[in-house]
Amino acid sequence: MEIRFWGAARTVTGSMHLLTVNGRRLLLDCGLYQGKRSEAYDRNKNLPFDAGSIDACVLSHAHIDHSGDLPMLAKNGFRGSIYATSATRDLCSYMLLDAAQIQESDVRHVNKRRADKGEPPFKPLYVQADAIEALKRFVSVEYHRAFEPIPGVRVMFQDSGHILGSAMVVLEVTEGGRQRRLVFSGDLGRKNLPVLRDPETVDRADVLITEGTYGGRFHKPIENSRGDLADIIARTVKRGGLVIVPSFAVGRTQELVYDLHQLFEADRLPPIPIYVDSPLAVNITEVFRLHPEVYDQETADFVTHLDGRDPFGFSRLTYIRNAEKSKELNERHEPAVIIAASGMCEAGRVLHHLMHHVGDPRNTVLFVGYQAQDTLGRKLLDGWKRVRIFGDEYDVAAEIAKLEGYSAHADHNGLVGFAREMTQKPQQTFIVHAELEPAEALRQGLLAVGLPNVSIPNRGDVAEIQ
Repeated sequence: MEIRFWGAARTVTGSMHLLTVNGRRLLLDCGLYQGKRSEAYDRNKNLPFDAGSIDACVLSHAHIDHSGDLPMLAKNGFRGSIYATSATRDLCSYMLLDAAQIQESDVRHVNKRRADKGEPPFKPLYVQADAIEALKRFVSVEYHRAFEPIPGVRVMFQDSGHILGSAMVVLEVTEGGRQRRLVFSGDLGRKNLPVLRDPETVDRADVLITEGTYGGRFHKPIENSRGDLADIIARTVKRGGLVIVPSFAVGRTQELVYDLHQLFEADRLPPIPIYVDSPLAVNITEVFRLHPEVYDQETADFVTHLDGRDPFGFSRLTYIRNAEKSKELNERHEPAVIIAASGMCEAGRVLHHLMHHVGDPRNTVLFVGYQAQDTLGRKLLDGWKRVRIFGDEYDVAAEIAKLEGYSAHADHNGLVGFAREMTQKPQQTFIVHAELEPAEALRQGLLAVGLPNVSIPNRGDVAEIQ
């Protein structure tokens, strides 16, 4: 068995790992790389392998950094099956089309400015027809039901507790008369978060590919974050400002809405409007409503308390699909909370809100998720006083705040604990989906609990599993 690490190697985006077993090729995830615009465009456009040579793909979950290059795979000749949980399939049916639409829309916007400067136009990575072609390849498989994507590889999904439908991928690989168990963590979730169940445990592994996003870092309890959220909103309202929340449309937005609902129920927020300005987030919330079977007990109890009312909807909350309604928010000067995608400020409606509001010291830009290196979100968090949006520069005067507690990723203790709880420890472990410093911190943590061989692959590295 050969593993080649084509994405999320020493970075947190673009998850893509290629297995070769018995001469067949199985892809684990096919995500968009996010970072410097020119580098990201080139990397996402130019797949590092012949798409037509891939026999099947197994998708851990729907986040765009794990699924977003599937349309490129289909566009370039992939004709195999894409295996995912039914909730992941439901999410991708919206997310991939939305990713294509955003690329088409943003390219149109950028090309108008390029034309004014006499510069040649860009083309989108892919269009909606390519996303539809990828969706045709999906095969839904529920948790704990075995399937065989390629000969000699038996796969089962287990709940990773990260987002709706997210899975750890457990592979039983038979090659040359020998069987080995490979576990791919996907993105490992946190315990005790609202809405979703806690991540499951895996009893054993011969080989482990684990994410390491928050290696060496530790989350505050979610209860603290709920209170901090109320405090940030209160002080922004006192200034007469807006709270702009760049948020991932899947998972994070629903968790925020759930917590805002609880804060309003407890009279802990001022009476201001809340807007979720993302057609995708509106659609994703509908998918959440369709899958109550994945709710944790706290959410199930809250739903019971609401006596039939919607946990993701309340009187002060407005979901916005229409582009004209979204534009109207840019003219708003009264206090409000605006939640908009994308979470790393790399595309979507949040860019328009930042254009209009990042220069006002009354406002707050509140980050509730990880910001990858070289993204606009990371630049704002790093304290840049002037940023480029759609090719133009804007002064940053708004307060920049961050809530660590809303991360849907396990922290250092969660990642180390996942491996420590295995009764049979992996003999080879590879840390992916992490920048180098947290990956090295996690490596030391895993060595300390008895994992004998832990490495941090570079992009393109090959591991031969004997």
